[in-house]
Amino acid sequence: MSSSSLGRRLVACLLNVSEARKKDLVETVAKAALYNTEGVRREGTTVLNIFNDHDYNRSVITIVSSIDSIRESVLSACERACGLIDMRAHSGVHPCMGAVDLIPIYPLGEEVGVEDCAEEARAVAQGLTERVRGTSAFLFGWADSPLQRGLAQRRREMGWFKKTTDLQAITPDMGPQLQRRFGLTGVGASPYVMNCNVTIDTQDIAMGHSIAMAIRESTPGGLPGVQVLALPHEGSVEIACNVESVKGSPPGHMTTSEQWPCFIIDGQPYCHAPASLITARVAELAGKQGVTVKGTALVGFTPRECRGLAELALSQGIAEFWKDQHRIRM
Repeated sequence: MSSSSLGRRLVACLLNVSEARKKDLVETVAKAALYNTEGVRREGTTVLNIFNDHDYNRSVITIVSSIDSIRESVLSACERACGLIDMRAHSGVHPCMGAVDLIPIYPLGEEVGVEDCAEEARAVAQGLTERVRGTSAFLFGWADSPLQRGLAQRRREMGWFKKTTDLQAITPDMGPQLQRRFGLTGVGASPYVMNCNVTIDTQDIAMGHSIAMAIRESTPGGLPGVQVLALPHEGSVEIACNVESVKGSPPGHMTTSEQWPCFIIDGQPYCHAPASLITARVAELAGKQGVTVKGTALVGFTPRECRGLAELALSQGIAEFWKDQHRIRM
């Protein structure tokens, strides 16, 4: 990543909220990250992207600011979301447990480490449970000290993947016993996690599960850093991937045809599987069963894109960048 002074202390929060069908509501949440209650803009903060998915009924809001400002921006957005989203009325095919379902914070600049983000994540979790009475949170990644359990493990422990969960059986890390209105929020920090969704032209969810199992990191021969779900989506099946950053150089046996994007955090090299490789692997596995790939969607950006676009937005004073990004990037 570039080393411009503007970007050296930047962090990103990919805020996941359990609403997508009311886009005005989601934009209201995004604007709460950018403006205080008097409508005054928070300097040095931008919302790069809002990704809405109707079937999932889930939106991802990409908030970027300096590490010094991210806490208040994120907490303000979360407060607004909790006031507008009621989990008792929620429906959608994507697993979720909270009105604000996920708050991951990632370092983008050279002067910010993952531990810095973890400190902010813990403060956000504490602040959320204090500001919005009845909210509860669990910690993951570097914020889950000292165990540093990953998001997938913590979600399994909390019953996130189950269709029905006994909320009273869950013990949150912060906040009271779960209330159905707000549910449970995951808060954490790690090197950047990219979201890459590949749609295959079938309604056979069992095929989707077999492909997901074949490419996930935990399977021998799977893709490093890739966590996968197969979900029904718009009359097809979506292979929904969380693409975690992997410490070190790209795996030698996987770099012959695909360039793995690399970057530095805390002076250490990291890389992540490229979307093109994930798409190719899914296409290969689906093709063996006579099924084609319909398309691939990135939810937001790669870490390099996120840093670069944030620097662009902040240098030009653009807070609501999601409204202008297509014009600016063309």
